[in-house]
Amino acid sequence: MGFKEQIDYSRLPKHIAVIMDGNGRWAKGQGKVRVFGHEQGVLSVKDIVEGCVDVGIEYLTLYAFSTENWNRPKEEVDALMQILISTINNETETLNKHHVKLNAIGNIATLPQQCINDLHEAMAKTAHNEKCTLTLALSYSSKWEILDAVKQIASAVKEDAISIDDIDEDLFSSKLTTVNMPDPELMIRTSGEHRISNYLLWQMAYTEFYFTDVLWPDFRREDLFEAIVDYQKRERRFGKISEQLN
Repeated sequence: MGFKEQIDYSRLPKHIAVIMDGNGRWAKGQGKVRVFGHEQGVLSVKDIVEGCVDVGIEYLTLYAFSTENWNRPKEEVDALMQILISTINNETETLNKHHVKLNAIGNIATLPQQCINDLHEAMAKTAHNEKCTLTLALSYSSKWEILDAVKQIASAVKEDAISIDDIDEDLFSSKLTTVNMPDPELMIRTSGEHRISNYLLWQMAYTEFYFTDVLWPDFRREDLFEAIVDYQKRERRFGKISEQLN
């Protein structure tokens, strides 16, 4: 029996976040340059998006490019940006076919202008879709996001728009780029690394982590289904004890 057949559809995570890691190592193992791994990783993105639609995952967020990734060699960054542009342009029709809405979070203004233009166009073309929301974290840093939220709140206090006593978790969450989506219940990281790399730090306070040794270009929907089955075996207590839940 495959992992899809083991999924309890009454207990699906509403939101899955993914750190797509291992493209470079995968390419090196094939005797290729790192960019080849990134190109092959696009195939995994397509399969995982379709897998999420297949089983009914409502939100999928992919860590596509961090603020730290700008420090990589210029030729790799340029290639990544070109892959991003071509993928957005080539896959918008497919997103509509599967009723997937495209979204983006991060410091989008730092991306090349062509990326920004194509991203906004694709988001507009898919805005009516309601089956699944695919969010790309681009030029994203959780520390940047949190600091930006603090600045917004500090500015509002300074202008007497709110008082210090108004500041609570709900207000803070409303200033984050993820304001229109639920916090992820499951975070998947590929390639065997066990860290979250400045990703959704506020939002993942109670997220279940799933780490796999599979490199991202080899990660397919059966691996996704395995992660979901593993998630469903866990008891999510949120600070309570088992007896309180039962």
